[in-house]
Amino acid sequence: MSDIIQLFTILPIAPEEAYRAWLDSEIHSAFSNSKAEIDPQVGGSFSAWDGYITGSIAILEPEYHIVQRFRTTDFEPDDEDSILDLYFIPEGDGCRLVLTHSRLPEGRDDEFEIGWEDHYLSPMTAFFHGKGGKS
Repeated sequence: MSDIIQLFTILPIAPEEAYRAWLDSEIHSAFSNSKAEIDPQVGGSFSAWDGYITGSIAILEPEYHIVQRFRTTDFEPDDEDSILDLYFIPEGDGCRLVLTHSRLPEGRDDEFEIGWEDHYLSPMTAFFHGKGGKS
């Protein structure tokens, strides 16, 4: 694994709200339009997209930074976990979510970039705009 992607979106909520929403099973399920189960502590496991995505939480810097070990059911059994690195940075009245996904299976960075945009960043932006910026 060696591919890496970096994306961002601007959310109309405070960084601490976005951080908490990512780690909350109910809110994560709502903004991603799929079932998520998250144990929001270092070492805790998570699944999202009805079990398509699984992993564990490696680092939590409250209200600012999350690092997750991440894989999908498409990974080969001998593929190492990829790394999802999320930063929630104040910007205007909201926050900039910066997503870096590294150690992806070679040649799949375009697929993951499209997936993140279509299934997370765009829906999150629409969800939080629709909530009037409140989670």
